[in-house]
Amino acid sequence: MQASRRTGVRRSAAALLALAVGAAGATVALPGVAAQEVGAEQVVNGDFSAGMAPWFSTPDPGAVTDGVLCADVPGGLANPWDAIVGQNDIELEAGVTYRLSFDASSTPAANVRALVGLAVAPFDAYFADSPVVGPTMQTYTYTFTQPASTPDGQVAFQLGGGSTAHRVCLDNVSLRGGAEPEPYVPDTGPRVRVNQVGYLPHGPKGATLVTEATARVRWALEDGRGRVVARGRTRPAGVDPTSGLNVHTIDFGDVERPGRGYTLVADGETSHPFDIAADAYERLRVDALSVYYPQRSGTPIDGAIVGDEAYSRAAGHVGVAPNRGDLDVGCQPPEVSLPVYGEPWTCDYTLDVVGGWYDAGDHGKYVVNGGISVAQLMSTWERNRTARSADHGALGDRTLRVPERGNRVPDVLDEARWELEWMLTMQVPEGRPLAGMVHHKVHDNAWTGLPLDPAADPMVRELHRPSTAATLNLAAVAAQGARVFRAYDRAFADRLLAAARTAWTAAGANPPLYAPVEDGASGGGPYDDDDVTDETYWAAAELYVTTGERAFRDAVLASPLHRADVFDVDGFDWGHVAALGRLDLATLPNALPAGDRQRVRRSVADAADALLELQAQQPWGQPYAPADNAWAWGSTSQILNNLVVIATAHDLTGDRDYRDAVVEGMDFLLGRNALNISYVTGYGDVFSQNQHSRMYAAQLNAESPHPPDGFVAGGPNSGIQDPVAQALLSDCPATPQFCYIDDIESWSTNEITINWNAALAWVASYVADQDTGR
Repeated sequence: MQASRRTGVRRSAAALLALAVGAAGATVALPGVAAQEVGAEQVVNGDFSAGMAPWFSTPDPGAVTDGVLCADVPGGLANPWDAIVGQNDIELEAGVTYRLSFDASSTPAANVRALVGLAVAPFDAYFADSPVVGPTMQTYTYTFTQPASTPDGQVAFQLGGGSTAHRVCLDNVSLRGGAEPEPYVPDTGPRVRVNQVGYLPHGPKGATLVTEATARVRWALEDGRGRVVARGRTRPAGVDPTSGLNVHTIDFGDVERPGRGYTLVADGETSHPFDIAADAYERLRVDALSVYYPQRSGTPIDGAIVGDEAYSRAAGHVGVAPNRGDLDVGCQPPEVSLPVYGEPWTCDYTLDVVGGWYDAGDHGKYVVNGGISVAQLMSTWERNRTARSADHGALGDRTLRVPERGNRVPDVLDEARWELEWMLTMQVPEGRPLAGMVHHKVHDNAWTGLPLDPAADPMVRELHRPSTAATLNLAAVAAQGARVFRAYDRAFADRLLAAARTAWTAAGANPPLYAPVEDGASGGGPYDDDDVTDETYWAAAELYVTTGERAFRDAVLASPLHRADVFDVDGFDWGHVAALGRLDLATLPNALPAGDRQRVRRSVADAADALLELQAQQPWGQPYAPADNAWAWGSTSQILNNLVVIATAHDLTGDRDYRDAVVEGMDFLLGRNALNISYVTGYGDVFSQNQHSRMYAAQLNAESPHPPDGFVAGGPNSGIQDPVAQALLSDCPATPQFCYIDDIESWSTNEITINWNAALAWVASYVADQDTGR
């Protein structure tokens, strides 16, 4: 998994807009910056004794009285940086620990976002915090270790974004190097780590104990009234390389009595409470699929449908000022776009690309990430209709929180249609160069800050050049959509199949056009990919399953991937999609030669066997352990997609070992891990809730909501590409489970994305089906 798209903030010369978090890629130390005196004050006139100079502010300069700067901030400003006080030309040195302190008050209480970062592109934020400041002047003090040297630093206070007017006062602003580092130590809670949501009565039940003991220790399972219902001894597992912790495992799978509020006690520690319940995953099945509605672009979001009015918002990117909108979007101009087949590229047309889902924490929309996402949502539906263990009524009409409830179409397909309709708009029109190919993405022409409501985004939107990968993604998902919508809307199904055929033909008629990594410098991530053999195989498979036509069967059989092992033990993702084709060829009716069909099905079981062997070696229960101990960006989705493979093997064979492995694999995501945190919002006693997002930013603005329940965070990432993670987690790559922080600024460990949640939705639906123990 690669960096998909990172955030930053524009800063116009006139308005001197504020810093916000990150930009694409890791920060690089600048040579030639002289080391500064330890303890030297970096802020000029921090006590405002000389008035405002050299501070800048917008829109109201405020007034300095008796050495205190006070500014009246109007209510209703769309963004925090719409009211700002800051100072530029701050010299920062890599490796130095700085102490930032200031006095602040606000009447009435309001968020004040304090930042130290880069005043020029790419506008990295090296430190940020957003305390709720009250009417009494208080001192706020922070330390952070600077990841990069620069003479272009900035100290800034973002004061806007609240609904009510308030008066903010600042004094004694100080930034000094040479502070004593304060190591970041996560609160990992009790040393007994469990699935904080719960366990199925008829299924595996495992836990992990962090302990210095090398010999077995006693454990006890207590019910909600504190009565011991089971006892046993742990199994020592030694030092786990993914966490650096000495651990034991606990197996209490023999306990099948349902109940609420169970706890495990071992080595003097008591776990977080959990349930044993047949319905442990029913809510997650619904929530993981329902988060797509508030991600919709181009339509107002009704908070009552989501479940909380805090999620209500105006339609995003529909051309209502200040929003430029997606109604009439042109291509990148040739001076900034990348060449096509060695020649400068732009286009002389515009497209209406309203709709679709916002991809992740930003407002971009990307065909290749949308492709795997909508495919897995439709596959969740297809599995629900065909698998032996599925609850066939669980995903029909009126089962999710979507506005289309009651239209006699399964709600999951209503949601999938929202993305499919948008993907169709990204196809190059007939009669134009590269007709039938698909534009890779559409997003702002520069990074925006957070929080930022989609309707308040003022940036110009641009279509980026077509790519073969995007074209084949459309071919694959439109073919899949044609078969799943056939029973509900024949005209739409026909339209999808026609688009799939057009895309397939266009991809074959043009030389491969790869999305380059260079197309991620501003406003959106690159989603670069220089190998489309997997997309070709996937598209051929979907077209063949849908149509049964010989030409597509021949394309499947001719693919070099058809007889290859397409299941990497590190998981599949948007850039490695051959597994999607293989899974559908294995599970859905088709006329592959009998021996070949059997080999295809066997390949899924063989991949699952390898994952079970790997999982058996992990004391935390996850089927994921990269050989180099380097956990991927979005590691939670890699784990989830491995669980998809194992679950499919269960569907194909009925072997309970596969079923139990999937159920146990969910333990890691829901709390049985080194950090003792559930990576799914709203699930467990301690869960991720400050995921990187412009729309859900409660950490930065108390008036903004947290992400809706059912969103999965990216999770541990050995690369720690963002400045916040680099500053706080610099020692974590040796123990990658600790390469995560629940901070909205940590986009490389804590973002939410539509593709990661698609994998969660598929697995949650599968596990919810396993309540009977089949």
